[in-house]
Amino acid sequence: MSIGGLMMTTLLFILLIVLLLIVASCIRIVPQAHAMVLERLGTYQGTWSAGLHFKLPFVDRIVRRMTLKEQVVDFDPQPVITKDNVTMRIDTVVFFSITDPKLYTYGVENPIMAIENLTATTLRNIIGDLELDQTLTSRETINASMRASLDVATDPWGIKVNRVELKNIIPPAAIQDAMEKQMKAERERREAILRAEGEKKSTILVAEGKKESAILDAEADKQAAILHAEAEKEKRIKEAEGQAEAILKVQQANAEGLRMLKEAGADEAVLTLKALEAFGKAADGKATKIIIPSQIQGIAGLAKSLAEVAAEDAGE
Repeated sequence: MSIGGLMMTTLLFILLIVLLLIVASCIRIVPQAHAMVLERLGTYQGTWSAGLHFKLPFVDRIVRRMTLKEQVVDFDPQPVITKDNVTMRIDTVVFFSITDPKLYTYGVENPIMAIENLTATTLRNIIGDLELDQTLTSRETINASMRASLDVATDPWGIKVNRVELKNIIPPAAIQDAMEKQMKAERERREAILRAEGEKKSTILVAEGKKESAILDAEADKQAAILHAEAEKEKRIKEAEGQAEAILKVQQANAEGLRMLKEAGADEAVLTLKALEAFGKAADGKATKIIIPSQIQGIAGLAKSLAEVAAEDAGE
């Protein structure tokens, strides 16, 4: 191969490599949740979303690549003055996302710096209408007001403010000392209240324990008295039943004896004497009521009459 042919081959090879590089540079792959803004000859051509895209060489140019994910920007503390002329420093955190890549590219020169300045201005306006105590206790209200104001102001820039948080509120040193003393006093007060409540509960528990103990003792005494009374009642019932049964046995024995005498042919005098013996034994018992047969009553009356006649004869 001649020198001319070798040079031609080399040039063709170099040209092929350059063409391949140019073609490769015209191919772009946009990742998920990202976007690219394309210009053609300095004019906005379009916005590429996720996927495979091609551009014209030397004519089309990608001017901005951006993420569509939510972004977080933490700004340095900003000095603000409250309505009661207290200077404090507040740092904020802004959560935002890009909704329109074209507006984000052409709406403002430096979007992050613009958001920072807008946040500082909005914060000063809101805090300027609040006193120190309101500023310290109305954090949620301030967050909501700032989010609404920033969302409206950044809409022409293709930005949506999702959330604004006051990360830290730094009052002056003198106010910090006063707040710390107040917080310490409040903690001590709460501790005293909790201690007093604990002692009160302890006293109540002790009193309730004594009350329960007294109730249990009274119940025990009551049950013991009831049991004692029932035992005494049972004892008396058993004694009375025993006495009644003993009397019944004696009467039955006497009746049986009289029956046997009568069956054996004993005369009336013997039966009367047996009745008197039974009466005497019954009288010796502990029964409080004795039923005397009519025959015995008659004999007793006869004995009394004989005694009176004997007394009259002795007197004469």
